Amino acid sequence: MIIDTAFLITAFVTMFVVIDPIGLAPLFVALTQGVPERQRRSIALRACGMGMAILVAFALFGEAVLGFIGISMPAFRVAGGILLFLTALDMLFERRTKRREDQSDDDYNDPSVFPLAIPLISGPGAIASVILLTGQKPGVEGLALVLAITALVLGVVLILFLASGLLERALGKTGITVVTRLLGMLLAALSVQFVLDGLSNFAPFAG
Repeated sequence: MIIDTAFLITAFVTMFVVIDPIGLAPLFVALTQGVPERQRRSIALRACGMGMAILVAFALFGEAVLGFIGISMPAFRVAGGILLFLTALDMLFERRTKRREDQSDDDYNDPSVFPLAIPLISGPGAIASVILLTGQKPGVEGLALVLAITALVLGVVLILFLASGLLERALGKTGITVVTRLLGMLLAALSVQFVLDGLSNFAPFAG
């Protein structure tokens, strides 16, 4: 089997830029602030595992998954943006931290599925990318390459998540608070961009 190096490079760069493992690391620190190391590892593993499962599903079935239940990609973007904006508000006003202080170690707001797995890891951009990449190189070989590249990028995400404790210790409590507020602002802006991108594809707003 001849491996298409150009396609591999394109696929890796696309998925790496869209998923952005380096950008997700400080978000993971902010979302898991104060969580014990053992639970943080579990969150990292669940988030990456769920994210991979979602991307595999879309790589296999493409837009048919959304089309089956009557959801368009623009609508998915808008919904993801709204949910992400609510998370951004929690980060800005430290609601997550306050809720966590009122809960026991076994009863806390687990961010592994939302917002980590979706929409941060397997968001509209990543889903659209796997659909486009598998469509660019149809067949079992193309599917295998796209899934391998996706798994490699998520492996980088997992490594950075597991090393987040070092980042948290380096920043300290005050540093984490500042970073959480800053990332909350950036996350709010990203969520608005998701909504705008989705609305721009609806006929009444297009053009």
